[in-house]
Amino acid sequence: MSFDISNEFMTQVQHLISTKGDNELRHILREIHFADIAEIISELSLAQATYLIKLLDSEKSSEALMELEEDFRERILENLSTKEIAEELEEMDSDDAADVIAELPEKRAEKVIAEIENERHAEDIKELLAYDEDTAGGLMAKELVRVKETWTVAGCVREMRRQAEKVTRVHSIYVVDKHGKLTGRLSLKNLLTAPTKANISDVYIRTVDYVNVDTEGEEVARIMQKYDLEAIPVVDHEGKLVGRVTIDDMVDFIKDEAEKDYQMAAGISQDVEADDSIWELTKARLPWLILGLFGGLGSVSIMGGFHGALEKHPDLFFFTPLIAAMAGNVGVQSSAIIVQGLANDNVKGSMLKRLLKEIGLSLINGIALALLLIGYGLLRDYDMMFNITVAIALVLVIIVAALVGTFVPIILDKRGIDPAIATGPFITTSNDIFGIFLFFYIARLMLHF
Repeated sequence: MSFDISNEFMTQVQHLISTKGDNELRHILREIHFADIAEIISELSLAQATYLIKLLDSEKSSEALMELEEDFRERILENLSTKEIAEELEEMDSDDAADVIAELPEKRAEKVIAEIENERHAEDIKELLAYDEDTAGGLMAKELVRVKETWTVAGCVREMRRQAEKVTRVHSIYVVDKHGKLTGRLSLKNLLTAPTKANISDVYIRTVDYVNVDTEGEEVARIMQKYDLEAIPVVDHEGKLVGRVTIDDMVDFIKDEAEKDYQMAAGISQDVEADDSIWELTKARLPWLILGLFGGLGSVSIMGGFHGALEKHPDLFFFTPLIAAMAGNVGVQSSAIIVQGLANDNVKGSMLKRLLKEIGLSLINGIALALLLIGYGLLRDYDMMFNITVAIALVLVIIVAALVGTFVPIILDKRGIDPAIATGPFITTSNDIFGIFLFFYIARLMLHF
């Protein structure tokens, strides 16, 4: 059951901070989960939040820090000394500690690492910082339980007890050879039921899913989802076991990627938060707005080339927003499905088959909408030839928009560009231009102007 952070409770916490009621503060926060403490901290001012972080023991405050929004955490860290930050990092898993270090200015990061007393922990952090943050190497933690295939079961249990003290969660036990290369995994059931004098080589499982340090985060997520893994071992280029990626880290990665894709689909070119500065928000939004402006000017130019049509058939003007809107909507629908399929590795098979499928689907949708449009035209007493012209144009626009929305993300993905870019203003703007051009071109052919 979640802790209820009421206004009364927050008032009490703020009062105790202002009056320096440290003992009572520690008492009321003692049994509260670190995630709830993070929520409490996020409701405080920067000065109050910093005070609370310094007050709590590092074991709890370090966990709470990792639950905070990145921007707020960075502001708190600016108010802590290098020694205080190092003390927080001592209590974190290596992957979380590396994430915090990556947020610091380079010179300050070096000073913080130098303050870490556990030299092995410091080396692990520096190793993780060398990997790209969106690869298995950048996502993994160094803490895990590993045993050698030459050990006996009794010796293995003793060593596991020693190693487990440094591991927050023991998801799996990995087996390595004398060179440190991953050879398999150990089932707790097999370990508990095996004779104490038996060798690990006789009881461990030789098949194990793993990823390389350079494996992209999306691929790690796909493998873990496919095989329902709570953790997956990571090996280097020589096959040596160097870490593991756990499900909680992968959930955070997927959440971050989803937020980036959502912002990109909405026409925001970089990762921003609602409370970022006006300048940062402007840099993120303006490029796509400029694209939209040029797209609109393109549409204006196209319509200008058909000014004769508007003189002879002024009613065409009133259908222009409808054609542009349908083109944009169909394109976004198609691209969203493809982008989702690419993310889940479900876009497979013949391109010709996909092309025919999209054309068939577009024809069904287009004809259904065209019939409704003709019915509307008859109710408004438009000329039948005019109704048929607009209907045919709508069907063709829907087909083209669907094809653009389907194949642009695929082409971008093949060229190593994030296909999520295709679900936003890029597709909408391009389909607006195509749609308006097709609409007037077909009208010219059928209405003879």
